[in-house]
Amino acid sequence: MNRTIGIVVGALIVLVLVLYNTTYTVNFHEIAIVTRFGKPAGVISEPGLHLKAPFFIDQVTRLDTRQQLIESPLETVLTRDGQQVLVQAFMTWRIDTTPEEALRFFTSYASVEGASNALETQLQGALRAIGGYAFADLVGQGGKLADAETAILGDLQKTRLAGTMPVSVGISQVVLPNKTTVAVLRRMAAVQETLANLEEAKGASAAEAIKSQAKSQADIIMNFTDQWAARIEGKGNEEATRYYQEMKGEAELAIFLTWLDTLKASLSSSTTYITDTTRAPFHLINLDAPVNAQGIPQPGNAAKTK
Repeated sequence: MNRTIGIVVGALIVLVLVLYNTTYTVNFHEIAIVTRFGKPAGVISEPGLHLKAPFFIDQVTRLDTRQQLIESPLETVLTRDGQQVLVQAFMTWRIDTTPEEALRFFTSYASVEGASNALETQLQGALRAIGGYAFADLVGQGGKLADAETAILGDLQKTRLAGTMPVSVGISQVVLPNKTTVAVLRRMAAVQETLANLEEAKGASAAEAIKSQAKSQADIIMNFTDQWAARIEGKGNEEATRYYQEMKGEAELAIFLTWLDTLKASLSSSTTYITDTTRAPFHLINLDAPVNAQGIPQPGNAAKTK
């Protein structure tokens, strides 16, 4: 019984080893390169379980067919207008899954990492296409950065490496070297200072124009008010003259009315007066004040006339 169990277990182990050495799987995002005695024997792109010769006869290398990303180091490029810039770009690429190209890729690089290193060097060289553009075309709104990316991608596709397929290219940085940056900043500061001086001069000129206009309007208003005041004054003098002529015939009545107005104004508030009632206009409240021929009280100590 124990011997039977041992035989069954041994057979299962042998079967597992045989299956392990004679089968392999391919994922949906992979292709498999089968080599027989070290030489390429075929490309398998269908996902699933596949058979192969055991042990050292067949070897299987799986390659990832998904898009890969590489990025170039900062590369110094001279633009069309003679401006030295530092450019960094990135590229997405994938393995060409056609059997011929897949075998070319395998024989040239054997792995995705090896191809990535070669493509990084190629991308770094392709950045020379930036030299066909002026610096102003690469920065700011309305720039031609997208055109430059298209040109770099086109160059990479024309000279693509074995078994690789460039998909997209993007420029991640366009910067100036430190010395150039300082010079540009100084130039920008000088330009900004010039613009500020121009705006200050415009502001001063506008302020002077406003002040001149305001002074002119003020002079017009003052002349108008002076004329209006002179008219009012003339009319007042005319009325005063007429009033004076009318009162001149009744001088004593005019004086009496003036006394009444003064007394009314003096007694209009709650005020305590200590005064001589024989003096005008307070003599009007003195019942013993003398009167003239018209019966108008007169200031002084004279006895009331009869």
